[in-house]
Amino acid sequence: MHAGVIAVQGDVAEHAEAVRRAAAAHDTDATVVEIREAGVVPDCDVLLMPGGESTTISRLLHREGIAAEIREHVAAGKPVLATCAGLIVCSRDAKDDRVDALGLVDVSVDRNAFGRQKDSFEAEIAVDELASPFHAVFIRAPLIDDVGEDVEVLATVDDRPVAVRDGPVVATSFHPELTADPRIHDLAFFPAEAVQA
Repeated sequence: MHAGVIAVQGDVAEHAEAVRRAAAAHDTDATVVEIREAGVVPDCDVLLMPGGESTTISRLLHREGIAAEIREHVAAGKPVLATCAGLIVCSRDAKDDRVDALGLVDVSVDRNAFGRQKDSFEAEIAVDELASPFHAVFIRAPLIDDVGEDVEVLATVDDRPVAVRDGPVVATSFHPELTADPRIHDLAFFPAEAVQA
């Protein structure tokens, strides 16, 4: 599996290691490349969009010509995992004119709705298709406040969606790469074989 991590910002190394763990659980080798310029995405089977600062990520994706390639990747039905700021950038509406959202996930998002850095928290959450709770790390997490009718809500906190699936894109408000548990990456990239653990 050829995996690309959008590496303009965020937890690049952590996502690379997480996708390697998920692939290994399915007896698959994962070659991971860091994407900072156009021309790399078309060779990738799966993409990871880490967190970071959504306005910066959005600006760099469009400036470098990567945004159009990500849209083509999704249009071809290839998987994407977008986390935290990655969710904001992939949304249909980031409610911020500074973010040129990609429109890949039919949700609207409130940036930092769970609070500032000091309001970061961790929680055990129930995730559809996982038999046991997932330890989720929320850091300046965005809130999904509107979900399109074809979007599947995978997890909630206080009745608010924090993980969704829209076609080949899985997006989370939290940072699954900050734990040793590869199951969210598993759901994104091996949905037909997701580990029931």
